[in-house]
Amino acid sequence: METDASILLGTGKGAFVLTLQDMGSDWHISGPLAEVSPINHMIADPKTGHLHAAGGGWFGYGVWRSTDAEESWTLNNAGLALPDDQGPITGVWSLARSGSRLYAGTKPAALFVSEDDGLTWAPVAGLNDHPTRPDWNPGGAGLTLHHIVTDPTDPDRLWVGISAAGVFATDDGGASWAPRNAGTRLDIPGEETIYPEFGQCVHSLVRAGGAGDLLYQQNHCGMYRSTSGGQQWESIENGLPTSFGFPIAVHPQDPQTLWLFPLNGDVQGRFAPDAQPAVWRSHDGGESWTALRNGLPQSHAYFTVLRQAMAVDPIDASLLVFGTNAGEVWASADQGDSFVCIARHLPPVLSVEFAGPAPTAP
Repeated sequence: METDASILLGTGKGAFVLTLQDMGSDWHISGPLAEVSPINHMIADPKTGHLHAAGGGWFGYGVWRSTDAEESWTLNNAGLALPDDQGPITGVWSLARSGSRLYAGTKPAALFVSEDDGLTWAPVAGLNDHPTRPDWNPGGAGLTLHHIVTDPTDPDRLWVGISAAGVFATDDGGASWAPRNAGTRLDIPGEETIYPEFGQCVHSLVRAGGAGDLLYQQNHCGMYRSTSGGQQWESIENGLPTSFGFPIAVHPQDPQTLWLFPLNGDVQGRFAPDAQPAVWRSHDGGESWTALRNGLPQSHAYFTVLRQAMAVDPIDASLLVFGTNAGEVWASADQGDSFVCIARHLPPVLSVEFAGPAPTAP
């Protein structure tokens, strides 16, 4: 397979851009970028080619921006601040563009918006000061807004995923927000399973392509589908080896096709069951699942695929890529039927996104 796709990698030691010309044999990697800070998420503006990398670490936190095809980067965090009783911010975890606006999610969980391509930021008070916020649970990894999901047909509609507060949604550009967790359970060891209005630990959240409000969610406690924009969720974990995992990727044109990477549980090591990795694919919206193992190691493979570290090419949906916390990048040119390792020995891969053709310097 020949492709000129650019794969954007956020890692524990900076951002990398992996450009493929021929699957498995001819690829170029650039990095580490963004001053070698831990980068939780990186995206590209499809119109301008500008790159935005979210993170935080040794050189401070914020959103790094490159407008010259990776040659130079500037760190922008003006306005990225919380009141003393909510902060301090330790890192930026997620990015998304909706119309002319750029959004950033942080740890502790908060949402910010930029109207000037990431140079300055303003808090989205409707969410950050939500009346439920005092009861948001930080969970084991800290209170984090790690997913921002947009509606390409309406820039005022957004969904966010927060660990461990759940899914929240807005239809008015962020002025008001409502929990969207009905039907997702909260399993507490030794206690009765409950279905609260908020407080669930969402791990990953995606919107299916095409018309409608079809969402998919990997939760700490199950895998779910919503046909109502999160108003109600239903379990689709039947047929999977476990109910626990992190990432989801959804086909950009076929809303019924999706992929995920189940793990053996939250306290069993968080690797694939029996240390035999498999990507699981559904062609019917989660009604049935198939394990895809061809090319993946099938013994003593203890890596984890994190919540933002799997993606499908929005232009060529046959290309599926995931990265591991062991610093490997695996790719499939046939929607997961077979995989090859296209990069090794990187820092832990925290996120994977596609940028289309690599931008060229002016």
